[in-house]
Amino acid sequence: MFDLDQLFQKDPLIPVIIQDAETREVLMLGFTNKEAVELTLKTGTAWFWSRSRRQLWNKGETSGNFLHVAEVRTDCDTDTLLYLCRPDGPTCHTGARSCFFNLIPMEGKDDTP
Repeated sequence: MFDLDQLFQKDPLIPVIIQDAETREVLMLGFTNKEAVELTLKTGTAWFWSRSRRQLWNKGETSGNFLHVAEVRTDCDTDTLLYLCRPDGPTCHTGARSCFFNLIPMEGKDDTP
C-alpha cells in the first residue's frame, strides 16, 4: 500500500489535477490534504480541501455532479496528484464541462486552438 505521508512531506496541502478518464481533458485543479485523499480512496469520489472555506468538501455534494475517481496517480516528486475521473455532469461551478475555458492570448500567436 502507498504511504500517503510521502505526499505531504513538503506541505499539508497539495494540488490535485482532475482529468477526464476517457477524453483526458483537464477538468479542474483543486487542493487536497491527507484526510481528503483518504476519503477519496475510501468513497471513490473526489474530496478536496477548500482553502477559502477552510473545510473538506466532496465535489458534487450540493450539485449532484460527482467526480467518480477511476485512478489516482502521483507525479515524480510525490507532491502533486492526478485523479482520472468520470464526471456525473459539468465539473465547473459555472456549469461548464471544464474550469479551463478562459483563453489568455499570447502575443505573436494565433488565438485559435
